[in-house]
Parts: sequence; C-alpha cells; structure tokens
Amino acid sequence: MDKFIIEGGHPLKGIITPSGNKNSALPVLAASLLTDEPLIVENVPRIRDVTTMLRLLESLGVTSKWLGGHELVLHAQDIRPDALDPMDFAEIRGSVVLAGPLLARVGRVNLPRPGGDAIGRRRVDTHLLALRELGAEIAVEDTYRMVADGLTGADILLDEMSVTATESALLAASLARGTTTIQNAASEPHVQDVARLLQVMGAQVEGIGTNTLTIEGAQRLRGGRFRIGPDHVEVGSFLGLAAATGSELLIAEALPRNLRMICLMFRRLGVETEVRGPHLFVPGGQRLHIQADAHGAVPKIEDAPWPGFPADLMSIALVAATQAEGTLLIHEKMFESRLFFVDKLITMGAKIILCDPHRAVVIGPSPLHGEPVQSPDIRAGMALLIAALAARGTSVIHNAAVIDRGYERIDVRLQQIGARIERVSD
Repeated sequence: MDKFIIEGGHPLKGIITPSGNKNSALPVLAASLLTDEPLIVENVPRIRDVTTMLRLLESLGVTSKWLGGHELVLHAQDIRPDALDPMDFAEIRGSVVLAGPLLARVGRVNLPRPGGDAIGRRRVDTHLLALRELGAEIAVEDTYRMVADGLTGADILLDEMSVTATESALLAASLARGTTTIQNAASEPHVQDVARLLQVMGAQVEGIGTNTLTIEGAQRLRGGRFRIGPDHVEVGSFLGLAAATGSELLIAEALPRNLRMICLMFRRLGVETEVRGPHLFVPGGQRLHIQADAHGAVPKIEDAPWPGFPADLMSIALVAATQAEGTLLIHEKMFESRLFFVDKLITMGAKIILCDPHRAVVIGPSPLHGEPVQSPDIRAGMALLIAALAARGTSVIHNAAVIDRGYERIDVRLQQIGARIERVSD
C-alpha cells in the first residue's frame, strides 16, 4: 500500500490541466455495451476506478485497448451477462450503471451490490424505480436479479435527482421501444456527457442540461468517437489547493462555463479568479477573508444538485476555509459520513466544530502543522493532501490508493508545479 510524504508550507506555481471527468468516464465506458460496433473514447482519466470498470467490462466480454495516453477503444461484440465479478463490482459505486445497458442489450443481469466510498448510505432505489418503469422485473436479494423482455419507453419521475440513476435511465432508454421522458433528472456535466455520447451513437436526446430529458429509443446504436469533458471537481480541487496554499495557478482547459457556482462559493472565502479563454487563473498570495452575509450573519457553503455547489467539493471547500479569516458554516446535505474526516484536520491544528453529521463550523485562519493521517475516501483524501501542502512540517497520508481512485498521478502532477510530495510503498 502506498503513502504520500509531503513537506508543506511552500507556495506552488505553474500550469496544471484537469483530467477527463471521472464521473463521466464510468457510464461512458459502460455505454460500450449498447452496441456491437467499436466505440472510441478520448480524454479518459487513467485512474483506479477506470481500471476497475475496464476489468468488469472485460469480464462481460468487452475488449478494450489503449490507443494512446488517454484514448481508449472498446468493442462489445459478444456479451457474457452472467460473468460480473462481485469483488470488482464492490470496489466502485459507478459499477451500478452497467445494469441499464445489459438490460437493454441482452435482457438480463444479476447485479452484485455496488461499492464506493464510505461516506454514508447511497441508495439504489432510484435506479430500480427507473428500470422498473421501463419494463424490467427486479428481485432484490443478496444481488439484484433483473430481467426484461424488451424495454419500453415510459414517463419516469425520479424520486431524487440522482446522477447515476439518471445515467442508468438514459442508457437503458436509448434502446427502449418508443419515447422516454425522465423528469427530476440530474443535469451535472457528467450526465450531459452521457447524453451527448448517446447522440453520437444514434439516439435522439433532448433537454440536455435541464431537469427533463426526452429520449427516443433506437432499434440499434452504432459506435463512434467521443471526448469526455474536463473534470470540474478536479478543477475545483486545484482551485482549493491554490487558495489554501496562496499559490498562483493556471488551470488549463478548465471549461469555465461549468465553474460559475464553484467560483462563486470560493469567492465567499475571498478567493478571486480570472477566466482566460478556456483557462482559469488563480492569482497567488491572496489573503482569504470569509465574506459575511447581510447584517454580519455567518455565511455558509452548502451542496445542491447541479447547478448548485458539487457535494464532491465540500471537503475541499472546508479545508480552504481553515485558511480564511472569519467563520463559515459548511452544510453537507447529501451524505451523513462525508464530514467525519474533520478530526484529522483538527489534529493538524484546524479550528472546526462538528455540529452533527451534516454540519461543521470552521473558524479561521488556523496555522496547520504536519501529521500522519489516513485517507478515508477520495475527496477527503484530496482535502487532506491540500491541508498537508498548506501545513508547516511533514505530513504522511496513508492509503494513497484511495486518492488514486479519482485523481490521476496526482503526486507527479503536483511535483510539476513545485509541490514537495513523494510516493512511498509501505
């Protein structure tokens, strides 16, 4: 098991480019099951979750080959729907999006329970609701046994704006007979990527970027070429890194139209940014000061469905707030275990009051000092890495593989902008 050894307290400077969107990559790769023609995907992040998804697809009969550093060709000519490995399936939450394509293409799947980060309960009920509306019969046992004698378009109202459930419904509906409407749909950039991929493959999808999607099912989908967009969560992570360490960073090819709420919330911490064409520039040496609400009320940052502030950036915003003057309420609404990493920040010197599983009060600025810590999940791991780079002294982040699940070669990329970080095998 690898660990990161970090010498903090040094400002960074340079250009860093985000990887392809992790949360787009998994459903986009799963979409290869919808056609017997080759699908070429560009800008695929080389991260552990992608490696796990490729193993799952290969167990189902999909061949895959890297054509370059981040370009991948997949071919699902013959499918073995009963060959899913429960161990691989349990590694990643995104594995659940395999259900829709398998039902649409071969009419059955025995789905193990999906895994992912331990950040609280993560329902599959909305997935089941959508697939049942499309005509699937589902038995919930130790696994999810699903069969469908052809899927039929339906008017679906999701009971929550679930990203992966929206993606599951989109993928399944693309080969369903007739028209499907998905209301209360998620509209995050990665959902938009999946919808645009289906258009490339020959499906008719309307309402992309809104909360109502309409899909006209096709009799057959073709292959094609598709490029995954930049990971806005990674961009937000680098923005938080620059803020916490007082660094000057140019985040290249950041797709600023997807960053408006992210930049707005970081501005609440006193972080100024500049849009430079397709890039985002963060000036160095900024003194962070939390902007109070009207009449001096304590402000807050809270997560919300898109275009709200992403839940995956709450840990990053919390760390940045420890370096800003003032008091801030962090309200994480979605997951009841997301904030449980703050004890590690408190050990490093942060002034944080954990009010309950969903709320924390941050009082800053706090001088942080290096400590050995354990990475509990992908985003908390990146947040702790940022804290270590902002801290004085040496920190050790154990279980670096958790961060590797979502951030490609993060140690090498940070070294290129001046970070003193080393990967060591335990």
